[in-house]
Amino acid sequence: MKHSERHATLTSEICFLTATNLAEKIRSKQLSCLEVMQAHLTQIERVNCKVNAIVTIVADAALEQARKADEALSQGQQIGPLHGLPVAHKDLVPTRGVRTTFGSPIYADHIPDEDGLIIQRLRDAGAIMVGKTNVPEFGAGSHTFNNVFGATLNPYDTSKTCGGSSGGAAVALACGMVPIADGSDTGGSLRNPANFCNVVGFRTAPGRVPFWPTDVAWFPISVQGPMARTVQDTALMLSAIAGPDRRAPISLGDSGDIFRQSLERTFDGARIAWSRDLGGLPVDPRVSNVLDARKSVFEDLGCVVTNDVPDFSDADEVFKVWRAWAMELKFAELLETRRDQIKDTVIWNVERGMELTGPQLGRAERKHTAVYQRVREFMEHYEYLIMPVSQVPPFDINTEYPTQIAGTDMETYIDWMKSCYFITVTGLPAISVPAGFTEDGLPVGVQIVGRHHDEFGVLQVAHAFEQATGFWKSRPAVVNEDIVN
Repeated sequence: MKHSERHATLTSEICFLTATNLAEKIRSKQLSCLEVMQAHLTQIERVNCKVNAIVTIVADAALEQARKADEALSQGQQIGPLHGLPVAHKDLVPTRGVRTTFGSPIYADHIPDEDGLIIQRLRDAGAIMVGKTNVPEFGAGSHTFNNVFGATLNPYDTSKTCGGSSGGAAVALACGMVPIADGSDTGGSLRNPANFCNVVGFRTAPGRVPFWPTDVAWFPISVQGPMARTVQDTALMLSAIAGPDRRAPISLGDSGDIFRQSLERTFDGARIAWSRDLGGLPVDPRVSNVLDARKSVFEDLGCVVTNDVPDFSDADEVFKVWRAWAMELKFAELLETRRDQIKDTVIWNVERGMELTGPQLGRAERKHTAVYQRVREFMEHYEYLIMPVSQVPPFDINTEYPTQIAGTDMETYIDWMKSCYFITVTGLPAISVPAGFTEDGLPVGVQIVGRHHDEFGVLQVAHAFEQATGFWKSRPAVVNEDIVN
């Protein structure tokens, strides 16, 4: 084996250690923070050019912070749970002194003067920023492309999309460029790209991870959260970013410490509702075939699995009204002055928000409450609802969004994500966990939904499923190409 091949192999071994294992090796000084950072920066240099996941890289600053992290360890200073771990931040989250574009040419050279709260918490826990991950323009749509950086490619098939809007984060994780990454989710943006890239994405309840800065602090449909390659790593990251903050008025009062407890649990008799299509949504048979083969995994864990689904009537209307309202609040003024630099789907969604009336908002909120109560009553009978993450597998990179699923036409650019955004309406925690691959090798995840505020329970069953199946261990061929050749 050539020296360059040995070096690439060693780098790959470090970069595909779990975040939990990496943190332990750093804490016990089996690996230095500098070694870990150098390995990940080498992986970024080697692989990122093939997939376009990390769009702004701060290598020099990351190496300097890694040296300081090693000094802190050598001096016996108290360290955080993520000490020395490389992390990439979504390009929708402000990072002080580091370019944040929101995927928009309007902000192509924007450099914030403050960090988002999730950035502060990750840094305080010891994580070290390596760069920013690619997003769709303003995070709109579950396909990561924009006119600033172009598209991010699916590492399992670079002719396909990686999903979105946390697409760059999912690809960076899948390719071993970082062990943890932050994302956000309105209609599926933590879950969909994780599902498309064979990693884990966790949409927690609104307020579990405080959201700041924001101009709509009371809005319940958008959350920030963790992504990683394993459920255990996702829990570790969540432990650092969860917990109350007065700047976020809907933040929950519980500490994140619970998420560092063991996820081991027995599931004998745990009741699960299993739904192939959430009550009649069109689902691509390639997705259904993969998930049908996983139903027995939960049964083997001891769960009582029943085909059942709650009544999601009006969830579509509720989500679209709330989303349009949010888009109008965020971008209406920008639309007046920079319309020619905004993509059509964002313009359409903002204009739908501008057309909303007070009575429409009132009706949507009444229906919102009714949906929640119906699903809550359903979840009194079942501990978990298990279903598809996305209704389609990864689609062609040149397709902006699916216009048809299993013979059913999609009305808008977001309709193909109903399997995610119906759950958004409920406010329930939902995780995407690797569940296998289609016949042509494209990843498919399973969506596990838990009871109100039971993030820990969701992590427990997701961990058990992950341990029973092991799909997370698969690596995309793109990371091994120049090691083998």
